[in-house]
Amino acid sequence: MTDRIETRRNLIRAELQRVDGIDPNTGPAGFKHRKMAENPMSFLRGSAQLFYTDIAQGVLELPGALLQTPPLTVLVGDCHVSNFGFITEQGSYSDRVVFCPNDYDDACIGPAVWDLARFLVSLLLAADYCRGILSGDYSSDEVGDTTGLRAASSTDAVQAAKDFLDAYLQTCRQSVSNPEMHTGALDRFPKKHVLGPLLRKARRRAAGGADFETKSTLGKEVEIHCGRPRFRDRPDRFALLDPDRDQAVRHAFRPYVDDSILDLVQRLGAGTGSVELDRFYLLVGPAGFCASDDLHLCHVVEIKQQRRAAALFRFPVVSPVNNLNPAHLTLDCQRLMQRSPDLVLDEVFWDCEHWLVRSRHHARVGVDPEDIALAEKKPGKRLAQYATACGEALALAHARGDRRSSRFEVAMAKHLKIEADALIAAACDYAGQVKEDRCHLERMLCGNAPGVN
Repeated sequence: MTDRIETRRNLIRAELQRVDGIDPNTGPAGFKHRKMAENPMSFLRGSAQLFYTDIAQGVLELPGALLQTPPLTVLVGDCHVSNFGFITEQGSYSDRVVFCPNDYDDACIGPAVWDLARFLVSLLLAADYCRGILSGDYSSDEVGDTTGLRAASSTDAVQAAKDFLDAYLQTCRQSVSNPEMHTGALDRFPKKHVLGPLLRKARRRAAGGADFETKSTLGKEVEIHCGRPRFRDRPDRFALLDPDRDQAVRHAFRPYVDDSILDLVQRLGAGTGSVELDRFYLLVGPAGFCASDDLHLCHVVEIKQQRRAAALFRFPVVSPVNNLNPAHLTLDCQRLMQRSPDLVLDEVFWDCEHWLVRSRHHARVGVDPEDIALAEKKPGKRLAQYATACGEALALAHARGDRRSSRFEVAMAKHLKIEADALIAAACDYAGQVKEDRCHLERMLCGNAPGVN
């Protein structure tokens, strides 16, 4: 093993152990690390801390003009293709479905280019992942029969990256000339657009929609038993709490929800980067629930243990705002980036941890790489359409960080036009690094398996 490879593996080990508490080279392989080793896209999703370490150490070298010149803004933090999707505005209190960033667990204040770079890398790896599904290098839980399917090429992915940055740039420019853009949102897509079917799916899941009782978050997680709603018996997804813990959770979080807590479970195995963190689901609704007619008055509230945003270990002094406790920072950033944030959104210090309280949107519909880069016809076009929508949605979210002026949009439009090619080149190089890193992790886990010397 060369010194360079050994140094890289040691860094991966140290970063994963720091966040996950398990050394993949010596400890028992956890679910998260096994999931990360399946393909480079999953590795990227589970290793945001390594991404920021590589920026700090110059492994991922971003254009200096984009790092230093535009004003800081609110960031998604873990900005990748699967952290955009459809939600209902105001959480479960509105039926208006919009497309936007949908995961703010690593949100913080920083340079916008961090989000841009991470999204670009994920775009390239999403296409690589779909090609790997067809070649048999990777497996997919979303696709069974691959007959007749085609995947976006590497050339398609680079073009989609250009389209993403161009949409971001154009949205910044439009926001300068029209400040009302801050109140805009993506809520319409043509029928044949890659997001058209997903938008219609989300609308059907909203309260009053045709699939609300069966396909919404509420419908999928909850059943009515003897006239009362409760979480479904799903041992792979939910676990009951012991009576003392159940009562402690109810007592701690009842003041932060709008109605009675009708049921409570611990959520198992959610997420990729945060899969090992504790989270609870509360079924909230009227105490006098009257069969299915009252189902639309209920909603699911998530209580999630929150840790420090991934970027802040390597960049602790970027902004004083980042000194807020982790849940408070996430809450503030989400409120800024969303046009109409959840009405149930709060933070609590309990049991020596910081917790985020938030809605599980009825109409939440996520996006997988298979949805955007794998198709019978024109997968490259689908990927470009998706990238363009994400570029516009991200620019709107970033621009809302300062609603008093357009200084951010002016600076980003100016410098992104000059540095776009350099940023894409850096993302291409780093996508190659992520592929290598995934192989390093796979070898560590294989070498640590029982019976392997």
